[in-house]
Formats: sequence, C-alpha cells, structure tokens
Amino acid sequence: MSLNAAVMRRFSMIAAVLLSSGCASRSSGRVTAPMPATSAAGVTGSVFSQAARDSMNRVVVSDSEVVTRAAAIFGGVPAPVVPEGSGPMPGARATWDIDVRSYETRDAVAQYVGIFTGRARTYMERSMSFGTRYDAMLRRMFREKGLPEDMTYLALIESSYMPHAYSRAAAVGMWQFMAPTARGIGMRVDWWVDERRDPVRATEGAMAFLTDLHDAYGSWYLAAAAYNGGPGRVSRGLTRFSDAINGSEGEDRFFALAEQSYLPSETKAYVPKLIAAAMIAKEPARYGLHVDTLPIYAYDSVDVVGGVSLGAVAKAAGVPLEQITDLNPHILRGVTPPDEISEVRVPVGRADGFSAAFNALPEAERAGWREQRIASARSAGAIAEEAGVPAKSLRWLNPKLSLDGRGRVRAGTMLRIPTALTLAGARDVPDPSIARYGGSSGTLVSKRVRVRSGESLASVARRSGVSVKALRAMNGLNGSRVRAGQVLVVRRPSRSRVNAARRAAARSGTAGASSRRCTSRVVRVKGKRRTVSSCAGQRSASVASSKATSGRTSSARSASARKMSSRDRRASTSASSTAKRRRSSASTRKSTATTQRANR
Repeated sequence: MSLNAAVMRRFSMIAAVLLSSGCASRSSGRVTAPMPATSAAGVTGSVFSQAARDSMNRVVVSDSEVVTRAAAIFGGVPAPVVPEGSGPMPGARATWDIDVRSYETRDAVAQYVGIFTGRARTYMERSMSFGTRYDAMLRRMFREKGLPEDMTYLALIESSYMPHAYSRAAAVGMWQFMAPTARGIGMRVDWWVDERRDPVRATEGAMAFLTDLHDAYGSWYLAAAAYNGGPGRVSRGLTRFSDAINGSEGEDRFFALAEQSYLPSETKAYVPKLIAAAMIAKEPARYGLHVDTLPIYAYDSVDVVGGVSLGAVAKAAGVPLEQITDLNPHILRGVTPPDEISEVRVPVGRADGFSAAFNALPEAERAGWREQRIASARSAGAIAEEAGVPAKSLRWLNPKLSLDGRGRVRAGTMLRIPTALTLAGARDVPDPSIARYGGSSGTLVSKRVRVRSGESLASVARRSGVSVKALRAMNGLNGSRVRAGQVLVVRRPSRSRVNAARRAAARSGTAGASSRRCTSRVVRVKGKRRTVSSCAGQRSASVASSKATSGRTSSARSASARKMSSRDRRASTSASSTAKRRRSSASTRKSTATTQRANR
C-alpha cells in the first residue's frame, strides 16, 4: 500500500536533512552514510536506489540511529508510519537513549517484564495511560537539560506519574521527594505550598538531583540506584567492594555492585524495574498492553495576590474549579499563600482577559476567607459549627492557632474563616514540613522545634537531644545559621523503639548471666522473701551477706522495741502518779472547803 503524498514529502524532507548533515541515507530498511548534500526538492526515490547500489562501500547504520538523529533535529521522536491495516513493521524495534539492549535478557529484568505484563498488567496500562498527560513535557525538559529522555520512566516506577502520590516514608509527588531533600535542592515545602506535588518544579528538582548523581558516578544506572537508596550508601558500596567491581565499566558497575550482599533488595531491583518499564512503555503493543491517550499537561500563567481562592481564579478564567486544581496541585489550602504574589496556572488561552474578569468579581468572592475575632474562649468545634465549616478547616487557614489549657481558642484571637470556594479547592493533607514515618514499627517520631532568641543551631540540637550534624541533615541545612522564630524538624526514636531496645538489652544481660552458669532463686530469711544468686556452682556471698544483714536488722529492731517499751512503761507510770496526786489534791481541797462551811 502506498503512502499518501504528505507523508512522502515529510520523509523526503527528513531524508534530505539527514543526508546533508552527514548522518545516513535509507534503502530497504537499511541505512548508509554519508552521501553528498542535496536539496529537499531533489530527493526522490532514485536517491534511495543510488544509496542501495553504493551500500557496499558505505558504513551501515541502524534504523534506531536514524530515528535518534531525526529526534535531535526535529525535537522529538517520530512514530513509525504504518499504512492502515498493514500491522506492525516486521522486525522494527524501539530505541532508547539509556542502555536497555545490553541488559534486557537478565533474569531480574525478565522477571519484571513478566510481572508488568502479567498480574500487574492493569496497573501498568493505567499508569502508562496517565503518563501520556506528562510524557511530552517531561521529555522536552530532560532533552533541554541534556539528560536521557528515557530516564523519565523513573517517574513511572516511582509514582505512576501521580502528583499526589504519598509513601509511608512521607515521600511525596511524581518524583517521590522527602521534605528535607526537596528543600535542599531549592523546592518550596511549607504549610501553603508543596512543590513536590508540582509536576514542573518536581521534575526540575529531579533533573538537578540526577545530574549531580551522574556527575558523581559516571553512570545513569548508579545514579538511579543512588536516587532510590541514597548516594551515601552507593558511595560506600563502591569503596567497600572496589576490588570486586574493578574491571567493570559504564553501566556494568551497577550490576557488579548489585551482585554483592550490600544493597537493599529494593535498590537492587530498582534498575531492572526501570529497564523493564522502559521496554514495555516504548512498545506496549508488542507486549499486548493497551494505552489510552490523555490531553497533555499545558497551561498559561497569571499573577494573583495573596489570599485569593482558587475558586475565584476558576470563575475569572471561565473554567471549572477542577481544571485549576489539576494544574496547580502544589497549592494546598485552596488559596494563594498570604502576603505574596503567586503565579497561578490556567488552561491554555485563558490568560487573555483574566485580569479584567478577576477585578470584576466582588471583593467577598475573591477573598479566600473572612476574619472573625473570638470574644471569649471557645472550642474550635463550636466556632466551626457556628460558621458552617468543618472544624479541621480552621487549621488549614490558621496554622499557628493557639489553644488554652482546656483546648479552647483563646479570647481575642483573630481567626480566618474559609469561604465555600476555598473549601472546594483545598486539600486535606498533613503538614508537609514534617516527615512522617508510617507503618506499625514506629521507629521514628517527628516534632517541630522553634528557634528561640539568641539560640544557635548547636544549642537547639542540645535542647532536642540530637547532634548538630543530624539536625542539619533533617532540615536540609547547608550551614549552621538559624534565625529566631525559625521552625526546625527533629526526628528521634519513638518511645516504643526505646522500650524495645531496653528490653533487648535486658534480655542480652540475662543471656550473659546464663552463659556464666548463674542462677537465681527466692529464699526465706527469718520469714522474709529474699532473692539470692549463685554462679558456677559456688554459694553466693550474697546469701551470707543477706543473712548477716537480716540478722543485724532483726537485732536492731528488737533492741529498739525493748528500749521503746521501757520508755513507754516509765512514761505510763509517771502519768499515773501525776494523775493520782492531782486527784488527792482535789479531794483534800474539797474536804477543807466542807469543814469551813460547817464551822460557819
């Protein structure tokens, strides 16, 4: 079946440019290079025939190199043109700009290919379909920075391209950044904005991080392993197993390191999973997977003052609120951050006339909240019920809300009460500045510490019970300068972990005593229960000591009792004599008085 004229003209132009750039010419599925430069108008079927006749004297170049060269010239990888009804091109294979071919037959790669095309088929189809929304943007960004475009498949295995993906380890977003790491590479992560959820800013952060890792290791697969398991772990492994890795070059170095009993199993599987995902995502039809295509992620931007609800932005842009929240997943509370101008994304073509439409909205409709001063101390639930909003929404707009000892909002507090448009666009997410560790193990707990006036990083570390180095790492700080009022995150072992460690230490101590053949038993010494021990078959000195001590204590108590009894008897006798004397004296006085009355 012949191709239509438009497609033929495009192929002619591509061939002309490739020929003029000294890349290759094509004939019967094979490519030869170089050929003399020629104009687009002069390129016809005779050019390909001439190339075929001269192919014996030229270097043969594969189909994949032609496509790669076309991508570099035209800014994208053109899909192969298949005449309708003819089916896939026989023998045609996709190309990658990371080394897939050398490792596609490895057992670990084949295992994940089987998983992704087997029991995880639905997951992969859904993930790849969702990825079509971001694929063009991600590839363009990676290409402009000189990174391999196929490294974008890391987002597929990290999060299925989901901007709101949230792991148990508090890694967030399409690229699964922890909060300290994100802040360390320049991303904003605070109460109002979490750029880990922003596909653009998070991708910029991922590119910067991957570039640094590749510069450090000279391998994209080692960079991927460090992205997953941490650069410190990979660096230590390369040093520790340098003799075993010596002789491996390029991407083979990762697989040489993975063969050692060092990397966590997740990190060992990370690169094979990336290779398998790249194989399937580039050729889903070859593996029997169906991928739907979604509208691409594209937008215009407008500048909006602080405290404006996303609902008001949607009204001014003339689009549903869902489109605004979808384009701005990093704005967490349904409003632009207070006291600053923010760039808000709107659908393509909706920036024109936005300012006029926005200014035409009533002030009450533009504002993301109304303010209310609390006259007397009341509970947040009562205030929210009176305002007709969820109680938790008060925290969304009042992150520094202070409560009294009875859990009530203090009298005189100025509260922000969210509007209905704000509530419709807000996300119920935890404080992104705190790294939360999920699961039942409870290994670490986090808290926030505010820097006091005059404090240094060292004094905050001492007060928090951690080292300066650990505190700096927890908060992504490069230096030691902190300012009064700054909030730092402190992570320490949880109470359950501390108690478990103490129990383990106690068991270890008991085991140590058992290894010395020490035994303990309970005996009665003069009617009292005593615990005594003996080691290696010898009678413990503690028994005699216990008996002696018990005897001394008993004797002392008996003597004390005898002394107390003697004193009590003397005191009792003295008191009795005094009473008798008083009664005798009273009787004498009474008798004398009677005699005197009789005489009168």
